[in-house]
Formats: sequence, structure tokens, C-alpha cells
Amino acid sequence: MRLYLIRHGQTPANVAGELDTAPPGAGLTDLGRTQAAALVRVLADEPVTGVYASPLRRTQLTAAPLAEALGVEVRVQAGLEEVRAADHEMCTDEESVAAYLGCLAGWILGDLDRRMPGGHDGHTFLERYDAAVQAVAERHRDGETAVAFSHGAAIRTWTAIRARGLDRETVTERRIMNTGAVVLDGDFASGWRVGRWTGEPLGGADLADGAAHDVTGDAAEDALAEAEH
Repeated sequence: MRLYLIRHGQTPANVAGELDTAPPGAGLTDLGRTQAAALVRVLADEPVTGVYASPLRRTQLTAAPLAEALGVEVRVQAGLEEVRAADHEMCTDEESVAAYLGCLAGWILGDLDRRMPGGHDGHTFLERYDAAVQAVAERHRDGETAVAFSHGAAIRTWTAIRARGLDRETVTERRIMNTGAVVLDGDFASGWRVGRWTGEPLGGADLADGAAHDVTGDAAEDALAEAEH
């Protein structure tokens, strides 16, 4: 099967540079709603048979236009939510952002024992995201496509660790903007391979907001470098 892991549309927190990871989370900006609507056109030729979203509000709002166009319900799938910032929730300062992204980079590079300040370690994150992806995959047959709306840090981290076709050390250099996506082919039993990584919005580069301080979508390497200076 094919699995699209699509990041949600833009939120006010993405514009302000806030580490907004706890439920229920923010809604979408006007641009975020436009980004979501554009996905109907982009995915029109895909044999999509299921649309999923995390428990956070922004993913469900992003999924709604596609689900409506397909005549299906948005299934809320626990486990697809963002990596919690814990002690750094809603922070915008460079030190907090660097601590959050540094922990994610550590997980990606193999240090799963590392713990998010005030939160959980990489093993715990992988267990819950693995379970979510498996639950989605079990509902689909060969040749079908499922679309799961999730979050920037979670998509990047899980894909880097679990999917083939990526160099882990380069993932920290990759960005995934609002409604950017990773497209995976395979299944949970035989494994997943990255077919495509689209860092810009799937609806086109004109839907990107270059002025936004999007800390969970920007390349982790860039944010860590800024904090060092």
C-alpha cells in the first residue's frame, strides 16, 4: 500500500514560533485552510480509501476538505500526534527550541534513551507512533492509498528511524512545511520505503509562508545552529 504522512496546515503557533504540541492545539490560519483545500486537487488521482488525523484539532481541520471530497469520514487515530514539548510547551526562545530539536536529533541518530525535558524518551515515542501506523495499515489492502495527517517533528523522526531510503544524518537538514509530506510504500510487516519527501506544501510553493517562524517544520540543523550563535 501507499501511505501519505502529511503535515497539518498552518496554525497561528507556526507563525509565532511557538512549541504548541499539547492537545487540543490551535486551529488553522487563513493560509492553513487554503493549504488544506489544495490537497483535494493534488490527491485527485490517488486511489485514497482512508483519511486519518491525529487527536489534535489542526490535523482534523486539515483532513476535512479531502475527506469531504472523497465522501469518507476522518478517522481520528491516537498515536499520530506531535512529539510533546513537555517543559518547553508554548515556548519561543532559542534555548527551548534547541532543547526540543536536539532531543529529536538524538533520537534520529540512535539515542532513544534520551528524554525530552519533562517528557518521555524515544522508545516511548516510537511505540505509540508504530502502533498508530500499524492500525492505519491494517485497514487497507495492497494497491490502496491511505492519507494520515500528522505533525512535522513526529513525521520526520518516525520516518528517519523506521523507513528505508533515507540517510538519517541528512534528515535533520530536511524541512517539512505545512502540508508538506512523506510518501511511503510498503506495509508494516515488510517495512516502509520512502518514495518521496516533499518539504514544501503539496499544493505548491506559492502556499509556503517564508516569513513564518515555524520551529517544528524548519530543518532542525538550522535551528540548532541559530541557538549556538
